[in-house]
Amino acid sequence: MENFQFMLLVLLVIFIFCDQIIVHSQVSFEYVRPPPRSIIATPDDHPESHPQQVHVSLVGRDHMRVSWVTDDKDVSPKVEYGKIPGKYEVSVTGEHTSYRYFFYKSGKIHHVKIGPLESDVTYYYRCGGVGKEFSFRTPPLSFPIEFAVADYDVLLLPGDLSYADTQQPLWDTFGRFVEPYASRRPWMVTQGNHEVEAFPVIHTHPFVAYNSRWLMPFEESGSNSNLYYSFDVTGVHVIMLGSYADFDAGSAQYKWLVADLARVNREKTPWLVVLLHAPWYNTNTAHQGEGESMRKAMEHLLYNARVDLVFAGHVHSYERFTRVFDNEPNSCGPVHVTIGDGGNREGLAMMFKKPTPPISLFHEASFGHGRLRVLNQTHAHWSWHRNDDYDSTVGDEIWLESLSSIQQCKETLQDREQPKSSNFEL
Repeated sequence: MENFQFMLLVLLVIFIFCDQIIVHSQVSFEYVRPPPRSIIATPDDHPESHPQQVHVSLVGRDHMRVSWVTDDKDVSPKVEYGKIPGKYEVSVTGEHTSYRYFFYKSGKIHHVKIGPLESDVTYYYRCGGVGKEFSFRTPPLSFPIEFAVADYDVLLLPGDLSYADTQQPLWDTFGRFVEPYASRRPWMVTQGNHEVEAFPVIHTHPFVAYNSRWLMPFEESGSNSNLYYSFDVTGVHVIMLGSYADFDAGSAQYKWLVADLARVNREKTPWLVVLLHAPWYNTNTAHQGEGESMRKAMEHLLYNARVDLVFAGHVHSYERFTRVFDNEPNSCGPVHVTIGDGGNREGLAMMFKKPTPPISLFHEASFGHGRLRVLNQTHAHWSWHRNDDYDSTVGDEIWLESLSSIQQCKETLQDREQPKSSNFEL
């Protein structure tokens, strides 16, 4: 394996370590958040034929998907793009869809897969042949790479996007609100409970808006559902799991996860990161036990694969656990982090269990975001940044080591994988 250059990988998870961990802080302290600002409105002031709610997502190693909405149903799902502003060398036609939700009728939702694209290059593009020009930069082929809210390469979001909760115009408001960011860098998302939007008898199909608007590269990763998928980005294999899709041992998601983990090559992707919505470990009194069934069904798969980190949302607070497996500290288990504090209309989850279980190293009920800086194939730095309306301050930080580089974890894994001989002698 060729030597890795210095790598800085910053992961922002919105809604959103044991022997190898240096703990910055063990307990939280009281923090008083300033009062909230007024609600941000995003009016629809686009001409009907012009693109709105533009966002891009990764599709394989060298392709990107451009998605947008138009009120005009006759606009072609076409993207023109090139490396020079205003000069489009390639034109690609994709697909479109729309949906009804009771009395709401969506606009025309366009999805166009473009490429192959060069790495670490800025491309300029136009949607539907009209409207303003957008641009995005492709992720680099080699390190460094960044996931963050500013000057990032890729953003990961583990569920609860718009909080539309059946009020479909809020999906449009959210799309317009994030367009300045989501149109410039790929956003990779998975679903939360606020995306379900199903009712017994009268509207039995869940995730209609989510699947129509936020099409992810599930087919490219061998999945049959937009609710769970994976992708590689410059030394990191990212798995998006579906907390609200079937996950028992006989389910399609379980079988897909087994196959996906079997394909992971830790020489090429030494870091293995998982995102899901409902946390498997949680000492907050909110949403207690909601991820437990999924943990019991799938945790051993992640442990045996030596997953480094599991990020979850759902609980509106921050919490970090030691490396853990089956509710016990385990130096070869993943670090679980609940980063469900990115902001929401429901407020913070303020109450935690007392006394604090020993596997929980830090928790705080405050809004914030996280950054994961992967320095090379062996070491990374995680920091949680407490937000107020004006500043961002570091409230928790640790160092961790990739499990793929820890000899003890590699040896125990190899021992389990070796076939047992039928004529073994003591």
